[in-house]
Amino acid sequence: MKALRKYVDKIKPHFEKGGKFEAFHSTFEAFETFLFVPDKVTTSGSHIRDPLDMKRTMIVVVVALVPAMLFGMWNIGYQHFLALGEQVSLGQAFWFGFLKMLPIIVVSYGVGLGLEFLFAQLRGHEVNEGFLVTGFLIPLIVPVDIPLWMLALAVAFAVIIGKEVFGGTGMNIFNPALTARAFLFFAYPAWMSGDQVWVAGLKHGLQAVDGFSGATPLAEAAAGKIDQLPSVWHMFLGTIPGSIGETSVLAILIGAFILIYTGIGSWKIMLSAFTGGLVMGLILNLFAANPYMEIPAWEQLFMGGFAFGMVFMATDPVTSSQTETGKWIYGFLVGIMAILIRVLNPAYPEGVMLAILLMNVFAPLIDHYVVEANIKRRLKRAKVSVQ
Repeated sequence: MKALRKYVDKIKPHFEKGGKFEAFHSTFEAFETFLFVPDKVTTSGSHIRDPLDMKRTMIVVVVALVPAMLFGMWNIGYQHFLALGEQVSLGQAFWFGFLKMLPIIVVSYGVGLGLEFLFAQLRGHEVNEGFLVTGFLIPLIVPVDIPLWMLALAVAFAVIIGKEVFGGTGMNIFNPALTARAFLFFAYPAWMSGDQVWVAGLKHGLQAVDGFSGATPLAEAAAGKIDQLPSVWHMFLGTIPGSIGETSVLAILIGAFILIYTGIGSWKIMLSAFTGGLVMGLILNLFAANPYMEIPAWEQLFMGGFAFGMVFMATDPVTSSQTETGKWIYGFLVGIMAILIRVLNPAYPEGVMLAILLMNVFAPLIDHYVVEANIKRRLKRAKVSVQ
């Protein structure tokens, strides 16, 4: 590392003001701060000094996503060969999934980071770190056979419309990864829904063995086929069709533990979101007007992208509530809305995406009323003490 540090210091003057590569200062700064903790120090005033900068925060989130990604790669191969009626080793299934997912990751980061660097150069600003996570999230929430050109359009839409128009990382009001998914869902619904998009090859004419449909648990439930739902154990492990990184609740919980242990993710939002989903599920169980509403409330938490959304999407520090009380309210309402949309709106079998995007809009309003309530309480205490 010392040799690398010396080399970076040696070429650094060429990218600073007056150097021959001055125009690429933002690009150089992005790579330097990715490799090493910035050496900037405060010279006046009181500041919190912490080596855990934005890039390190984003990297922790990426690490938390790795279990879901690795399982997703294996599950791609597992579902593909299961559809063919073939039994293969763990390594063969993983290698197949790795080769299918690698282009998706490359396109996501290639297009997204390319646009991030372009905007940074045009504005003369530092490169935003936020896409380190967004570029990792997007491949995990799309079907395995999504055409790469569609993915590229969705990533560009997420970066430009979902973030840059608001001022870049930290200024956006919608979660960029979910913005990409929403774009795909409404622009290309045939590639984001149905039974054939979740298993590699089915959309391209792969002939599956008799009895294999490729339907997700949500699709089965929406069709009223409650008796055909996979077991809760299979949904917990994730050996079911679905978006690449959303099927394994076990892998997602490992990521949740990493986020909570490091203090990066809000356990209050996670807990309140799962509580909200459970409460809404119990309310629906009371009415049970259709087979979907009869599914046990706790089982709803294992289906679809609920766990993934509550752990990695709802906790986005930029688009979620900032106040401590607001986090409880925000998370609870996200959980409520996700199950409500999922069960009562047949057009959207997965309500997590819409629920989080909807609550992204209301997060500032929630914080506003929480702050106003705190001010009123303090003013009331002040009046009492004066009297």
